[in-house]
Amino acid sequence: MTDLVTGADGLPRCAWGASTPDYAAYHDGEWGRPVRDDDGLYERLCLEAFQSGLSWLTILRKREAFRRAFAGFRIEAVAGFGDADVQRLLGDAGIVRNRAKIEAAIANARAALDLPAGLTELLWGFAPAARSTRPARFAEVPAITPESTAMSRALKRSGFRFVGPTTAYALMQATGMVDDHLVGCHVSAAVRAVPA
Repeated sequence: MTDLVTGADGLPRCAWGASTPDYAAYHDGEWGRPVRDDDGLYERLCLEAFQSGLSWLTILRKREAFRRAFAGFRIEAVAGFGDADVQRLLGDAGIVRNRAKIEAAIANARAALDLPAGLTELLWGFAPAARSTRPARFAEVPAITPESTAMSRALKRSGFRFVGPTTAYALMQATGMVDDHLVGCHVSAAVRAVPA
């Protein structure tokens, strides 16, 4: 598989984005596009944490079940979850039933509520300046950066869990803080045209 492929629709895209219809929809319509609302960022943070050690495709295919299970990822609602909710979630076959990750999602909602300026302000404060060059190959895309390491530290200091530097960088990619669409990908120009 090359790093950039032409899909059945004739459009060039990052190879991972052409590997399944689920990935194509996510790649073309969401990945790398700016997310600037607290609940939207909280959802992406939770999903990235649940993905740890698993395939992102698994998470994408369970996303609607996650949304139902976690009250649409509304921070205020999830922050109010208690022991009964943890038990309910552990019994929900539609999501990843990992106690530590479930408890982290609840703790992270509570931590988000405690942020004086909100989650958006905190996370976007670590967005790096736009790069002058685009990655041409996946080998040029980092797994962590100084900014993702700093974001991870700030989140942990604020009480967040499952937020290591790799998860923080994946969050930055998913929410448009960085744009790692490869040179030639048809989505790249659309992503760059959206104000960050």
